Amino acid sequence: MPDYLLSTSPAMAKRHARHTRFQWYGRIAIAISISFMLLMFTAIFFRGIGAFQKTMIAVDVQFTESQIDPSGTRDENSLKQANYKPILLQGLQQVIPGATERRDRNNLYKLLSNGATFDLGERVARKPELIGTSQRVWVAASSEVDLYVKGKIDPDVPEDLRRLKDRDIAWIETLRASGQVKKQFNKTFFTSGDSRAPEMAGILSAALGSFFSLLICFLIAFPLGILTAVYLEEYARKSRLTDLIEVNINNLAAVPSIVFGLLGLAIFLNFFNLPRSTPLVGGMVLALMTLPTIIIASRSILRSIPQATRDAALGLGASKTQTTFHHVVPLAMPGMLTGTILGMARALGETAPLLMIGMVAFIVDVPKGVTDVATALPVQIFLWADSPEKGFVELTSAAIMVLLVFLILMNVFAVYLRKKLERRW
Repeated sequence: MPDYLLSTSPAMAKRHARHTRFQWYGRIAIAISISFMLLMFTAIFFRGIGAFQKTMIAVDVQFTESQIDPSGTRDENSLKQANYKPILLQGLQQVIPGATERRDRNNLYKLLSNGATFDLGERVARKPELIGTSQRVWVAASSEVDLYVKGKIDPDVPEDLRRLKDRDIAWIETLRASGQVKKQFNKTFFTSGDSRAPEMAGILSAALGSFFSLLICFLIAFPLGILTAVYLEEYARKSRLTDLIEVNINNLAAVPSIVFGLLGLAIFLNFFNLPRSTPLVGGMVLALMTLPTIIIASRSILRSIPQATRDAALGLGASKTQTTFHHVVPLAMPGMLTGTILGMARALGETAPLLMIGMVAFIVDVPKGVTDVATALPVQIFLWADSPEKGFVELTSAAIMVLLVFLILMNVFAVYLRKKLERRW
């Protein structure tokens, strides 16, 4: 072997060793990142999976006309507002006859959800022919009973440290022994708005609030962002003004989101007097926050379009506008859509700017439009996480799972668009 190869072999060996070590450092970093991500997802999953089921209690109810509709009018509103607590309590006492004292009766009734009478009223209003009959109805159990049935309340813990007392547990076991307790899919979680009672709370109001806000955000941010990027990249001449605009756009992309909330509070609410706590204002604030991201991504895509495309169109007699909107923008549109979707995904998970414009209110009603009072899914998670009720722990994690699913789907859709529609030169 030549002398110069022998002299450099130790150096080459060190270079290869450094290269190998660097590769392993990268692999270890990726493994640690994936491990933390899996740990987070696993913790959220096991804490929230129980929220997709809820406990139901069967009660044999005698729909007595004298208690429900003494006037016999069968008026829908009267049937909904009737007092169903006595007939539910009578049904429970058929299984647990020992609860005769007033205090015991109240505690026995607390095994049921606060919304049980509301659900029963809705059922009778839909089917007035139930009056005068005896039916077995399944109603939602209270949050504490639900947690106990799911094994999240330890009966071995001292009685004074838990809200569910030994007597209550004995009543639950009596109902279970008679086949009057079951778990079923919690459709209320997806079909109802917020509630003070965890077993009656749902995400529909918050999900629709997020949907309407993102709709407004898209309608404002997408055309403005695309047109701004096209102007700056294709039409604007290089000058101090365009340099200043570019610097400010890049700076706005790094501004904390709560600043946009303060801007929305000062301009949209206090100056223009737009309705507070509505998706209209929420979408406008999110649009301001998303615009820099869309502009930067769109300009980057426009720069990647070969100059030969522009020259060929101009050489065939096309005007500047025809070249831009008939050739350049269509080629860049897949990348622009990808940047827009990624910006919208970020907006979907934002909480701070929405808090500043009042979308933190307790909203029960489901919004039907952009001007109805509403909250958003991240804000709903924030409210539930701050609630002292133990039942909201499951709901918080379940809502986070739903939000993560939406974020993942939006990112997957962005990747799909990029792979499906992008062109290579």
